[in-house]
Amino acid sequence: MFQKDLFIEACKAAVVDGQTAIREIVLAAVADPPGVIAELGEPTQAGVYPMYQSDNLTIINFVWAPYMTLLPHNHNMFAVIGLYGGREDNMFWRKIGDGGAGGNGQGCAGPELEAAGAESMGPGQAATLGPDIIHSVANPIAKLTSAIHVYGGDFFNPPKPRAQWDHETLIGEPWDMANTHKVFHEAGVRYDAGVAAGI
Repeated sequence: MFQKDLFIEACKAAVVDGQTAIREIVLAAVADPPGVIAELGEPTQAGVYPMYQSDNLTIINFVWAPYMTLLPHNHNMFAVIGLYGGREDNMFWRKIGDGGAGGNGQGCAGPELEAAGAESMGPGQAATLGPDIIHSVANPIAKLTSAIHVYGGDFFNPPKPRAQWDHETLIGEPWDMANTHKVFHEAGVRYDAGVAAGI
């Protein structure tokens, strides 16, 4: 059965071996969704819940509110995302344009994006994202979606500036973690209002 402390220790030991080693650990964990829920608790509120953070490894429990989306963004580090509840749709993007800094000098190489692919995951599945991948995320269903994200670096304090792209214009800008927290908070408020209204 999944144990948070043992999972963290396994990831700490495996991160030096790279993304493939982390993927195996994440897949083993989310193969037992009830076990993960028993250890981490039943998801009740959308949010970003850190489990571990260091210079070379970050582990986060993400809970997505129904129908919420997160704008296109990069990580500049590898990521393995394992679902243990709900459904997650990933849209993958590639940069187009002049390949410059987008006028902001914050790592937004290429002023715009175009769609390059998609992947939909359910419980027990995992997505593997290389350090250069740009993706946006959506929870397409009317219930909370929960996933363990493991990053090969410090997600909250990345050494290389990260970027995000506007949902509507697909123009790049510096990544804003405060905005990410705001998106999760607002989605959580909407979810709570729906629950209170019996929706």
